Parts: sequence; structure tokens; C-alpha cells
Amino acid sequence: MEDVIVVSGPAVLNGAVEVSGAKNSVLKLMAATLLAEGVSTIGNVPNIQDVWIMADLLRRLGAAVEYDPERSTVAIDVPADLLHQADYDLVRAMRASISVLGPLVARCHQAEVALPGGDAIGSRGLDMHRAGLELMGVSIAIDHGYLVARAPQGLSGARHVLDFPSVGATENLMMAATLAQGVTVIENAAREPEIVDIAAMLSSMGARIEGAGTSTVTITGVERLSPAAHDVLPDRIVAGTWAFAAAVTGGTVTVRRSRAQDLGVVLDKLTQAGCRISIEPDGFTVAGPERPLPINVSTLPYPGFPTDLQPFVVALNAVADGSGMVTENVFEARWGFTSELARLGAVVRLDGHHALIKGVERLSGAPVEANDIRAGAALVIAGLVADGVTEVHGVSHIDRGYERFVEHLTGLGAQIERRGLSSERDMFATL
Repeated sequence: MEDVIVVSGPAVLNGAVEVSGAKNSVLKLMAATLLAEGVSTIGNVPNIQDVWIMADLLRRLGAAVEYDPERSTVAIDVPADLLHQADYDLVRAMRASISVLGPLVARCHQAEVALPGGDAIGSRGLDMHRAGLELMGVSIAIDHGYLVARAPQGLSGARHVLDFPSVGATENLMMAATLAQGVTVIENAAREPEIVDIAAMLSSMGARIEGAGTSTVTITGVERLSPAAHDVLPDRIVAGTWAFAAAVTGGTVTVRRSRAQDLGVVLDKLTQAGCRISIEPDGFTVAGPERPLPINVSTLPYPGFPTDLQPFVVALNAVADGSGMVTENVFEARWGFTSELARLGAVVRLDGHHALIKGVERLSGAPVEANDIRAGAALVIAGLVADGVTEVHGVSHIDRGYERFVEHLTGLGAQIERRGLSSERDMFATL
């Protein structure tokens, strides 16, 4: 019996919520620990399902992983002799598992990583990962569903010009380059705050990295790295989720332990929707209007509007006073959840990578199915402004990216509960 989130609406959210560490950073930081023998410690770790999966993957590679729930830290003890095969049963569950490829090739000079799975939001090919590593002297083949990489002579620095500022490719190449001979330059690199976070940890391990957070990153290889301690930056996507929750429900929510500077374009768009934004030393407050104004958004790599917050724009426009256009430029299949939103009464017309959403005064509760992390959270928020009961299935997707999601919403005044075999507290008891 699967778990289901049951929302009774309508509701107005008010109160404060704290943001944990960034999912899109911590998984790569955990992978980066493979570059150095010994114990590395990562703080501000969110207790989410994807962290469990990465922990299990690192254990399969020979590392010991211990989680301290009181301090929200993970200690990873990496052995001198690492295994180098990342198996399908774990990699299929999470695309971020591919981030072990660069560290394994750099450290072991070989890697066998199953082709990744994850959310059903579109293709995220590995062409740039593969081409970049090949330029560094790695031979790569696909054999029985595994990406097999070999570099018996080690890696050599190279100049990469990415076709697209891919976060995953930038991270993998940057991590691999830390132990390569010579200088590696990544041009058209991703500029996300998570890239800067990973570069900061790598630097604390002894890596020589310049330009992280800009479109050109330069890495000078070193002979070896040392274990280090590092705290994960706050999750800007989770912070944005709570900001949209306030805007959609017309409430006032203070988002603590977050960085407003990482959400510049997002907060600007919410201001256009009629929200009042107050920036504070440790976060920000969003006061939503009685009914939001529609906003037009095009998703783009950072510092553009993040694709991970696109479903929340659609949910906001679904109840806005007017019509708004959303253009998806990153993941072509991210529109799958709109058919579920339509079950709540949303009026959405799709045309290629564009969606025109005509706002209605009120949605109506119905059973819906989440097909990815952010779509699941957006459907729950839509259920908060729907008359009656909304049942959101596919809760395991939400568990992958949000820590105590239902508990936080209850604290903000939502009438919501999780039903099924596990309580949320049980789900997040331990790694």
C-alpha cells in the first residue's frame, strides 16, 4: 500500500519555516568525498530519500557512511582501495548518481556506472560528460547498460567548451580535473550556486579551482586531495517552494536559513504576481495577495528562472486573475504534471515547450499522481487552494527532495496528513 498525502482545502498558509541543505549540492558533495582517502564530514545535510540512495551507493563502493540526525551531518570514510562499479539498482533511482563517474575515474582510473534513471521530466543525455572525459584521455564505452570508463595512464588537463551550461557535466568534469595532470578549462560552464558550493568543498580538500560561479572555470590538477569538513548551502528550490506556497494561498510565510540572493529572478516574478517581499538577514518573507496576478516565465540556466520551480508557476497561474505563459527551455517533458493539475480544474493549453494557463477563481479537489519531485510538491500546493479533498499519490517522489514536507505544511496551518504504511517521521528517522 503506497503512501498518499491528503489535503483539505482551501487553506491560507501563515508562519515560518526553515530550509535545510540543498539536495542539488549535497549529493555531489558526497560523491566528491571519493576523491580523498579518509573521513570527510558534510554538515547541514537534508534527511531526504536521495541522500539515503547516495549513501548506499557510496557504501557499495567501499566507503563507510554514518549519519548524525541530531547534528544533520554525514561522515564518509573513504578507503584507500575503492571499488569502481556503481550498480543499476541504485543508479536507476536517481540521476545524480552519475556524479560518481568523475571522482571514480580520477581516483581509480576506471569506473563502471549504470546509465542513470530518476524523474520522468525529459532527456538529460551524458554526451557532454562523455566528450569531456574523452578529451582528458578517458576511453568510454557503453556495455550492457553500463558506462565503462578507463584511463590507465591517468587524466590530463584539457579545454572543454560545453554545448549547454550543464550542471551535471560541469560538476563531473570539475571533480575529475582536480586530480588530472595539468590545467583544465571549462567554458560555458554552469553558474549555479551549487557549483560554487562544490568548488568550495573541493578547494578545502586541496583542489586548485578558479572561476566557479562564472562561465569559465579553471582547474589546476594536484597529485592528491585530503578529506575535509564542509556545510551544505541552503536549498534555494525548497526556499522557492515555500515562497510560492505563500503566493498561491494568499498567506504570509517567512523562509528562514535561506539566501534571497540565490532567488533574485524568482522573487522578482513573485513581486510581479502581487506579493510583498521583505529581505531579512537569514532569509525573506513573502506576503501573498488575495489572488495572484498571472506571470510569464521562461526557464533558463542560472541566473535565469530555475526549471525546478516551473511547476509552481503553473500552479500559481492556475488560480491567477488572468492568463500567463510559461516556457520550458530545459526539460522538454516537464509538462506531464499539467494533466494532473487539470484534474483539479486548471485550464492549461500546451503548445510545444509553451504552456498557456488561464486562471480560475478556485480549483476543486480530486485524486492526482505525482511523476517527479517538484510536480508532487506543486500538486500539494494546488490542493491547498482547491475546494474539498485532494489526494496526492506518488509521495515517494516528494520524499526524494523535501524533508518533513507534510510536517512543515501542518505548522503553517494546512489541513494535511500522510496516510499509508509509514509516517513522515518514521520515513526520515535514519539513513
